[in-house]
This record gives sequence, C-alpha cells and structure tokens, in this order.
Amino acid sequence: MSGAPPSGVGPASPIGVFDSGIGGLTVARAIMRQLPHESIVYFGDTARVPYGPKSPETVRRYSREISEYLVRQGVKALVVACNTATAHALPALRAALPIPVIGVVEPGARAAVAATRGGRIGVIGTQGTIASGAYERAIQAIAPEAAVLSQPCPLFVPFVEEGWLAHEATRLVAHEYLDPLHDRGVDTLVLGCTHYPLLKPLIGEVVGRPVRLIDSAEETAAELGRTLAERGLAASPGATPRHRFVASDAPEHFSRIAQRFLGTPLDHVETVTLG
Repeated sequence: MSGAPPSGVGPASPIGVFDSGIGGLTVARAIMRQLPHESIVYFGDTARVPYGPKSPETVRRYSREISEYLVRQGVKALVVACNTATAHALPALRAALPIPVIGVVEPGARAAVAATRGGRIGVIGTQGTIASGAYERAIQAIAPEAAVLSQPCPLFVPFVEEGWLAHEATRLVAHEYLDPLHDRGVDTLVLGCTHYPLLKPLIGEVVGRPVRLIDSAEETAAELGRTLAERGLAASPGATPRHRFVASDAPEHFSRIAQRFLGTPLDHVETVTLG
C-alpha cells in the first residue's frame, strides 16, 4: 500500500465502506456516531449477497471490484465492513490500494484480548466467517495462550433482517447457539458479524451479565478514527458530512431495512451493478 493518497484525495474526501449487503450499516452507523464530521460512501453488494458460502477467490474478486469502484469515487480510506470479505480479501486489498484499508476482524480481536479476564474468548459469526478461522488467528497472534471457542450462528442474520430482535424464536435459537459457550466458561464474546450488534441486548441476556460483548463495528470505527488522525486525513471539525448509499440490486429493499440499522430513513439509494 502506498504511503501517499491519490491526487485530489485529502481530509475533505469521503470514507468508503462496503459490505456484502446491509449488515455493514452497523459499521457505518458507528462511524457516523464516533466521527460525525466524516462523509461516507457505502456500497452494499445486494446483488451477490451472501458472501459466506462463496469461495475465497470469488470473495476476493467481488471485494476488488467494489474497492476499485469506491477508489474511483475519491474515497480517502476503505473500511471492509464484512467479516467474510475481511477474512479472505484484506491482505490483497491492502497490497493493491493506495489508501488505508481497515477490516473488522483485527479491531475486534484486539478489543477481545484487552477485555478478557480468564483468556477464554468466544466468537460468533456466520458459517463462512467461523470456517475461515480469521478471528481465531487474529486473537492468537496477539495472545497465543488464549482459548478461542467459535460458534456459527447462521439464523441470526435473517432474524435481524426480519426485525425479530426480541422475538421468542430468536431467544430460543440464541440459547441453542450460545448456551454451549456459556457452559464452557467464556468471559468475552466477539460479535463477529455486522448484523449481530442489533441483537446485543438479547445476546447479553442469554450469555449473562459477566460476559463482555465485543462489538466489532464500534471497534472498527475507533480504529478508523486513529488511522485518519495519524495520516492527517481526518475531516475538519467544522465539516458538514454528506453520505451516499449505493446498492448493487434491490434499492427499495435496501432502503427499507437500512432504516432499522441506521435509525433514520434514507432519502435516496443509488444502484450500481458491478462485475
């Protein structure tokens, strides 16, 4: 990755954020909250969601196409707000792009290691993210002695998109997924999917108050803030942000569900087809 940003890119330029679909809006919302003067261009690849069942090579190709599109939009940094894309494509994107690239795995892993008291860390995510082993590698690179206990929770994503955040069905499935982690003594739990922060109250209730929940969206926004400051790319405190939302398909569906993630309706969703 080049040390200097492309010509014309500077503190007033937007941040690029992309995800396989809608879940990455939790990362966008965390950025808006923590860095309120920053503009965002968000790309949700709704035409090709989900990424989890796809091969690493395909995920890397999709990620490269989206990142090249966002670089053409003049973004000053790129946030890969998709756990599967982070797991499979982050090194290649960092090597190829002339701007800082931040994924969601490393910030969550660092926060988990800092939070754990007994070194027993649980990780929940989609089937693809858990199968990749990305969080386990990232955590054990920092704390080799840590015990990492992983659990795929594939039904959480459709429950969130259906709005079943406190539904009894969601609670029953949460117990099915999370009780084994609780029984094995995890004291810290990484929410390794960008949909899962919306289930944080329910997950916290199921695993118990002593278990620390690590929200990768919040940790990623904090990491972005530090990176922009270090590189002299932070927006002026007086800047008025402008946010753009782009979907590769079904913009009406994107707009409808996005309100649940962002807490505010979207005025407009652009449609851009890649590949």
